[in-house]
Amino acid sequence: MNRKIINNPLNLNFEPFDNYGKPIKGMSWYKISYKKEKGEGSYILKMEPGAKSIPHKHVNYEEFYMLDGELIDEDGKIFKKGDFISFEPGSKHYSFTKKGCLILVFMRSRNKTI
Repeated sequence: MNRKIINNPLNLNFEPFDNYGKPIKGMSWYKISYKKEKGEGSYILKMEPGAKSIPHKHVNYEEFYMLDGELIDEDGKIFKKGDFISFEPGSKHYSFTKKGCLILVFMRSRNKTI
C-alpha cells in the first residue's frame, strides 16, 4: 500500500506549540511526522511577530528550512526565507522573530531546556 500525505504550509490548522510542556506565546505548530513521545520527526513551526523560543540545548541534530519570514538567533545571525540551518548536538541558543516566520523543522531528539 502506497500512502502519502500532502501538506500545504500556507493552509494548515496549527495548534499551540507545547513541545516543552506548556504552550509558548506566539508559537504554533503542525505536526507532519513528529512523535512527541520520542521527540523525533518533522513539523512546521509558525512564529508570530515578537515570538521567542525558550533557551535550549540540542541533544541531537536539529535542522530547519526557512519557508517564510525571518528568525534572529541570539548571536544576531538572521535566518531568512530559503536558508537551511543545522544545529549540531551540544549547541545552545534561543531565537526570536520581529516580523514572524514559518519554518519546516526536522528533529532527531527533543531539545533540553536550559
